[in-house]
Amino acid sequence: MTKRRLLILAVLAVVAIAVSIVFWRTYSAPTPRLQGQIEARQYMVSSKVPGRLAEVEVRRGDSVTVGDVMFRIDSPELEAKLTQVDALDTISRSLAQAVEGGTREEKIAAARSEFQKAQAAETMARTTYERTRVLAEQGVIARQRLDEAFTLLRIAEQTRVTAGEVLRLAEAGPREEARTATRAGEEITASLRDEINELLEDSIAFAHHKGIVSNVLLNPGELVPQGFPVVMITDLDEAWALFNVREDLLRHFSPGAEFDLDIPSLGRQARFKVSHIAALGDFATWRATVPGRGFDMRTFEVEMHPVEAVPGLRAGMSVLLDLPSEDAQAGSQHGAN
Repeated sequence: MTKRRLLILAVLAVVAIAVSIVFWRTYSAPTPRLQGQIEARQYMVSSKVPGRLAEVEVRRGDSVTVGDVMFRIDSPELEAKLTQVDALDTISRSLAQAVEGGTREEKIAAARSEFQKAQAAETMARTTYERTRVLAEQGVIARQRLDEAFTLLRIAEQTRVTAGEVLRLAEAGPREEARTATRAGEEITASLRDEINELLEDSIAFAHHKGIVSNVLLNPGELVPQGFPVVMITDLDEAWALFNVREDLLRHFSPGAEFDLDIPSLGRQARFKVSHIAALGDFATWRATVPGRGFDMRTFEVEMHPVEAVPGLRAGMSVLLDLPSEDAQAGSQHGAN
């Protein structure tokens, strides 16, 4: 009877222990697990000038280095403007040559001839005036004829002075103001030419960073607005893990802290270091802290960079992080974002 009672007690004890283990495993909080993903630096190769996409030199998946040609833009408008600048440049050069070459000899000869005629007319007018004055003093002619002769002499003198100034200007050549104006015209056309040539050079887009072509947004023949990204380059060497961590779990993360992250797609773990923690919280998740009550908990972005290069790591891969078990109660209601 005693042995039977002991056996029953032993069986009951085993059952109680088994039930306790089952209840503990069922209702105990699991270790919080955070899930994030791998991000990588992306670079946009955009068009500086608007136009029609002539050709794309790369495809998705191509590896590129700095200086590789990405695409070409066809811009007939720039070609037309360059033709206009060429015409303006021809006009400016012609004006400059005319100004710097001075007045033509034909114009100088004509001015000299006019001056000589003015001199002769003045001499004739003076002689006529002297004769008229003598006759007027003798009373042969009226005083009015003397006044008319004097007026004609003054006109002849002024005509000679004017003709002399014209001859002097013709012989001296252009003024400094004319030279300055022609030089300014040449500088303007040269500046316009340089600007258009630079824009034509910018119609060929080059890679400004190495990486892998992750996307080509336009096809040849389509219109390309100014500044529109045509090719996207992803640099897998600049990859990091991004987690959205709930604020009650944020205390485990500090700049420089290191964690071993699981990378399921690669079937391995890798060491990552916390490089950035967002200063401002993002979206909120609701959790009940006391029955019948609850509050919103903000989520903060945490970035981690690999301590060493991880072969095969690509943007979009999932990464997992198991937090220490003391956070079991904190993570019992919700898993980390």
